[in-house]
This record gives sequence, C-alpha cells and structure tokens, in this order.
Amino acid sequence: MNRVILVGRLTRDPELRTLPTGNAVATFTLAINRNFRNKDGNIDADFINVSVFGRQAENVGKYLSKGSQLGCEGRIQSRSYDAQDGSKRYVTEVIAENVEFMSSPRKDDNSTPVNAYVDTTSSVYMDQPSPEMGVDISTDDPFKNFGSEVALSDDDLPF
Repeated sequence: MNRVILVGRLTRDPELRTLPTGNAVATFTLAINRNFRNKDGNIDADFINVSVFGRQAENVGKYLSKGSQLGCEGRIQSRSYDAQDGSKRYVTEVIAENVEFMSSPRKDDNSTPVNAYVDTTSSVYMDQPSPEMGVDISTDDPFKNFGSEVALSDDDLPF
C-alpha cells in the first residue's frame, strides 16, 4: 500500500504548467514541521516536493501562494532522468490525488477573498442571510412554542 497524507505550508508559489497532452500540472514544495525539537531546541522541517494534476492543479495555481497551508493525500513516486551534464538524477515526490486548502485564499487589493461569492444586490457575503434571499432573520425566540423547561440535575446525567 502506498498512501501518504501531508499537511504543511507552501515554500513558494506553485508552478502551474500545461503538459503536451493538455493536462495541467502544479508543482510545489510543502514545508512540514517535525514533532520534536533538535538538540539546539529548534523544530526542524522536512521539505516535500508535490505534484498535482488536472482541475485540482488549476485551483492550486490560482488560489494558493507562498505560505498557504495545504493538506494533500496521494502516493509517493520515485523516478530518474538524465541531466544535461550526463549524470543520472533521482527524484522522489508525492503525487497528490486529493488536495484541501486549509488557510484563507489569496486576497485582491480590496481585501476581499478572490474566490468568495459576494451577493452584489445586498453587498453581503452569502453566508449572511438577508431578507431578499427569503431567509427569516427575525430576532424572535425560535423555541418560544417548544414546550416547558425540563429540569435536570447532575445526577441525571450519565457522564
């Protein structure tokens, strides 16, 4: 079984390319802190090369930048190639199959998240209900007709 799950921060902006097949590929390096301190008391990090393909690659290239936190799941792959100087080079990288953005997206000059959907009719974010959307935003107690209060003591609780 070859599965890996990583959570880290991008060390640089992702590099987005299009392969000759037309498929998008994004490559980046994740910095992942170790769970212990070294002999000097500092926390070391590992730097893992990651590649992601297709629509996920396009999203990574569009919405993430240096310092963004990312989670990815995939597999480890080793390959080799001949360098221009004639030497053989070996590469070990993670091929991400699933990526999850774990930090805020990049912002434009107006400090509005680039990928946020803004309701232009009311100038509020969609996660804030508005009367135009048909959502009841009254301040009345929603439980006023729910019934009478039930009294419980600590002895009634199973924990």
